[in-house]
Amino acid sequence: MLPVLDSLKKQSLSNPLLRRVIKNSAYLFSATGLSAAISMVQGILTARLLGVANFGVLGAIIVFTSVINRFASFRMSELVVRYVGEFEEQGDQNRAAALFKGAAIAEMGASFIAFSLIWALAPLGARWLAKDPQTANWFVLYGWIVLANLIAESSTGLLQIFDRFRRLAWLQVAGSLVTLLFIVLATFNRSGLVGVLWAYILGKSVGALGLTWAALREAGRRWGKDWWKTPLNLLHSKLGEISRFAISTNISASLSLINKDSELLWISFLRNPVETGYYKLALSLINLVQMPISPLPQTTYPELSRQIARGNWDGVRSLLRQGSLIAGGYTFLMAVGLGLLGQPLIRFLYTEPYLPAYPALVILLVGFFVANTFYWQRPALLAIGRAEFPAQVNFGLAILKIVGIFLFVPKYGYIANATLLSASYILGVSLSVFVFGMAFRQRASQFSHQNML
Repeated sequence: MLPVLDSLKKQSLSNPLLRRVIKNSAYLFSATGLSAAISMVQGILTARLLGVANFGVLGAIIVFTSVINRFASFRMSELVVRYVGEFEEQGDQNRAAALFKGAAIAEMGASFIAFSLIWALAPLGARWLAKDPQTANWFVLYGWIVLANLIAESSTGLLQIFDRFRRLAWLQVAGSLVTLLFIVLATFNRSGLVGVLWAYILGKSVGALGLTWAALREAGRRWGKDWWKTPLNLLHSKLGEISRFAISTNISASLSLINKDSELLWISFLRNPVETGYYKLALSLINLVQMPISPLPQTTYPELSRQIARGNWDGVRSLLRQGSLIAGGYTFLMAVGLGLLGQPLIRFLYTEPYLPAYPALVILLVGFFVANTFYWQRPALLAIGRAEFPAQVNFGLAILKIVGIFLFVPKYGYIANATLLSASYILGVSLSVFVFGMAFRQRASQFSHQNML
């Protein structure tokens, strides 16, 4: 085993692309590690303060807002990375500035639409998800966080493409620390669900507003203080392509809400807040598996976009292969550890009533092992020009998932939901890796042929 690990380490260090990805990921991982530790303390305090049922209601409120916000979103971070990166590679700073400006304006409009939807749908969320119409004001209260994130996605994309990962990382930590501080205060004051909601609102607002400030400052440094006056008509020649990319990523993200990101809402709707609480805890513990992997798609995507644009096919192949070995190896070790120690961990940290979360945790570990090993499948498809395929996959999975949810979740509850999510990851990731492989071979062959002519 040790010779294999030594060989893997040497290969990783000898690959400049992987070194760059790991370096940028390290900033996010350091922040993610601190944020994960902080979030775990938050979760323990919150779970003990609220009890299983209110813990489930909290999860429903958070996911309700997130789902509506993402439904209205156009995944502007990916669009900014894709096209600002392309224009910067071409030395066309005016179009790069115009693209960021247009993305920010579109995102602001989407944020106001999202908040209006949250306000209008809050009574339905309270009745059907929290099972208590009196909680409608809590849904609206948490919805204000959408306005704090007015251009957060566009800002994230800009900081990514200019390798400002350290800045992203510490803004994330700052938000988590503010959240923890106010959760501690809520715990001492026994202020219940409202106190916890305010803690999340204040913490996430600090992070989002800091992100916006950092991105605007970076834009001014790169393009001059009057960059925001750049006319949008500079993008006219690529408007169709940009629009198709934005629509594809929005459709993909919207369908992903059904497949992966609305789990707590389905359980709340079809079962009850107690089972939602169990499932929320299982997902929280999965964050220990996700912690070092979650930054990798963000840092890999800009690198893949650059290398594919340059035709560096060997570098891309090496980056993906070695990245999978590292991510898969870590996930396997963590899955074994959580499988063996999950029950005593839950009993000690969260108390005995939360133990039913363990079976869902074990089932989820299977799907997340596959998803983590091939963490690069979606950014790789975007970088190689197959932005529509994730939407197609998610559409097919959404149909299967909805059928499965209504067939099995009412009878088998959150355990069925965990099984469906794992199966969705395994099938979706496998298809995406297969299609990327075909597209990669085709593009590499075309590039080689053109160079020979």
